[in-house]
Amino acid sequence: MKLLYRQADYRDVDALFEVRSKTRENPISKARLAEMGITHSSIVEGFELGQLYGRVCLDGKAVIGFCIGDIESGEVLVLAVLPNYEGKGIGRQLLGRVVEELKEQGHHAPWLAADRNAAVRAHGFYRRLGWVPTGQMLENGDEILVLDGPN
Repeated sequence: MKLLYRQADYRDVDALFEVRSKTRENPISKARLAEMGITHSSIVEGFELGQLYGRVCLDGKAVIGFCIGDIESGEVLVLAVLPNYEGKGIGRQLLGRVVEELKEQGHHAPWLAADRNAAVRAHGFYRRLGWVPTGQMLENGDEILVLDGPN
């Protein structure tokens, strides 16, 4: 398996939706994302305007994971990896590169929202990487985590 990491762009958007719909925990369909205001055109526009920064991981020509951050707010919006590629360090690599960019853009405390249920894999994943809860919650019950120290 030879993996390639690169910056995401408008040509990747269909594949991003495909990966997002196939994650093991918390898959979200393109239709559900559209209800949330996340559409093909909104992602393309975000990339083109420099509002979003994303990284993809490819196995051959296929996108198998991605991470996207919001340059303006410093939020890591999404990290998704296909189930067959979990446990190989791909999520860590993608997240690290997006966090690095957010920090370069002046966000010294990147943040994200994650499920607070300890049974969900993301719960332990983020904490092992140094993300800590702020005590703040979103309306959907997700908790806000900030990166504590270098990543």
